[in-house]
Amino acid sequence: MKELKIKPNIKNRDLLETVSGIDHDAKVIETPVIEEKPLTLFLNKQEIVTMMTICDYPKYLAIGYLVNQNMLSKNDKITKIDYEKDLGVIVVRTKRKTNYETKLKKKVITSGCAQGTVFGDIIDNFENIQLNSKSIIKTSWIYQLSKKINTTPSLYLAAGAIHGCVLCRKDKPLIYMEDVGRHNAVDKIAGYMFLNKIKPTDKIFYTTGRLTSEMIIKTVQMRIPILISRSGFTAWGVNLAIKANLTLIGRAKGRRFSALSGLKRIIFDADPKKIKNEKKKYRRKSSEGNR
Repeated sequence: MKELKIKPNIKNRDLLETVSGIDHDAKVIETPVIEEKPLTLFLNKQEIVTMMTICDYPKYLAIGYLVNQNMLSKNDKITKIDYEKDLGVIVVRTKRKTNYETKLKKKVITSGCAQGTVFGDIIDNFENIQLNSKSIIKTSWIYQLSKKINTTPSLYLAAGAIHGCVLCRKDKPLIYMEDVGRHNAVDKIAGYMFLNKIKPTDKIFYTTGRLTSEMIIKTVQMRIPILISRSGFTAWGVNLAIKANLTLIGRAKGRRFSALSGLKRIIFDADPKKIKNEKKKYRRKSSEGNR
């Protein structure tokens, strides 16, 4: 797969709106802001969830959400996907009859932006997933990925207020998705992988957001063995990563990073002293501390 086959489309006018206001000097300003829209997902005849999203890849978001919630398996045959843009509704139809009434009652609201949700059975089955123990991550790849991803034109650099997630292999970013909630960006990548039959065992997942329990659960659900973030950790996220043998690398910016789990996969092949600190214009909010 070529590098950055999918990347943020900053020219898509449906994703940004220009609004007027005043700044701290009482001067009139015009500034771009992110568009946020509700998208209601149906699986066959059953309403599953309403998500707040930028709606750039609704098909991937819908499929990825269902895959990551164990409502869609690799053996399911998708017969049709209907998206009504004006209504903000997407319907995924499968050959298998589905009914998740009981499952929908058992859910956990996560710390993700735009109200992330995971269902109880996901947490229950978490420890049964085996990640590829032979995968590796070179420190030179961490530095290369950080530089490439954070200098790629994005909605974040244009307007802020958005999270990014990137599917990578070695030092190459492949699929770069953004959304108002990091869980949406994850699900869009999961949907793309599912529909294009991309194997996860040799991949690396990069996120700009915090390494929370939700991020660890979704990454493990996707069978990706390595997770990198510019941002910091939560205690439960670290504990889950250790249980799953997920390589967890956070606070990755410039020459620095911290690894708290899956340390045996890391190969130190680069001299940090030779790595330049990132330029100020590419720094995100989390770069100013350990958040």
